[in-house]
Amino acid sequence: MANQFGVRIRQLREQQNLLLRQVAPLLKMDTPMLSKIERGERPVKREQIPVLSEILKADKNELLTLWLADQIYDVVKDEKLANEAMQVAEKTINLKKRNKK
Repeated sequence: MANQFGVRIRQLREQQNLLLRQVAPLLKMDTPMLSKIERGERPVKREQIPVLSEILKADKNELLTLWLADQIYDVVKDEKLANEAMQVAEKTINLKKRNKK
């Protein structure tokens, strides 16, 4: 499991001198689960990202971007054609965005 998201969450939490046991209940989880999220051993739910962003006074889009990047990496990490597939996906996303306008 990729862990850019977890590393950033830990950085933000530590910068604010917050303990795991202070943050975990605000997310309706126990301390060991939050620790596993920070270590990349357990995924966080997408709906928890805005809550984390508020608790940690962080940019929600930054956290969501890191979360999505980790999700994508986990899907394609062992694929030979991962970079090519991501380029095709990027073109598709951009095309669909242009068509919506």
